Amino acid sequence: MTASIHPDTHPGAVHLNITDLPRSIDFYVNLLGLHLNKQDSSTASLGAGGKDLVVLTENPAAKKYGRTTGLYHMAILFPDRRELARVIARLFADRYPNAPTDHINTKTTYLDDPDGNGIELYCESPEDGEFVIENGRFYARRADGSLSDGREPLDLDALFAHLRPDDELRAPAPPQTKIGHVHLHVANLNEAMRFYHDVLGFDNMGLMTAFRMGMVSAGGYHHHIGFNTWQGEGVPPPPPDTVGLQYYEILLPDRVELDEVVDRVRRAGLQLNALDEGYLLQDPAQNRILLTVGDAR
Repeated sequence: MTASIHPDTHPGAVHLNITDLPRSIDFYVNLLGLHLNKQDSSTASLGAGGKDLVVLTENPAAKKYGRTTGLYHMAILFPDRRELARVIARLFADRYPNAPTDHINTKTTYLDDPDGNGIELYCESPEDGEFVIENGRFYARRADGSLSDGREPLDLDALFAHLRPDDELRAPAPPQTKIGHVHLHVANLNEAMRFYHDVLGFDNMGLMTAFRMGMVSAGGYHHHIGFNTWQGEGVPPPPPDTVGLQYYEILLPDRVELDEVVDRVRRAGLQLNALDEGYLLQDPAQNRILLTVGDAR
């Protein structure tokens, strides 16, 4: 029987390689509303409520590669529709391209940062319905029982109705803002599921073989990690000079839970590098992960 990862486990900061640090800081602070927590000559940490959500490392020579594994998007979760409305309204006010989408049980928009790193901004809306995965296929069921493909245009008028007349669109992201999930390009769905479910212990929330995507989570959440083969089966990892994912964090609630996951990784014969912050390892697609201890939330 597969051991389950602790239900309070969740994604932490996403570490990205970018090409222009001032440009990226401007984007994440002035458009997304994150706070600049720390900066030096080549790195910056940004977040909300004192915690880091995105850590940027500048490499002016980095390039964007296609048809590789790596980051599809990182998903920033806002606490409610009003805060999501605020950031989407800001994007529209600045004419920044984005794609508002209604997944029924979440409301979201998709965009890229200045280097093409994918981002999802979303809030939960379980009162509207739920995700369903059956027979390798994905759809959404609305609260009234009717079905949806889960990829409908978002009703912006209804969303913006949550804003008040005196709301400041430039207000920063509230402290409850966090990384809701990380979605990865992988080379093989079954290998990814074996790693994240059988080794790390995340719950298998479903393999959508027809959609070429899988999802895992802790504690019953719809997904903390998504993975897909949309770049192609068997694609290689990106070269070292890539723009994109450096690594992302998986936060365990305490040292005991961290040690249990590390022990499972070692028993599976997988390599771990011990760092001051935690343990660095790779999934089968060579997406890098830092296992560490974080806040329970």
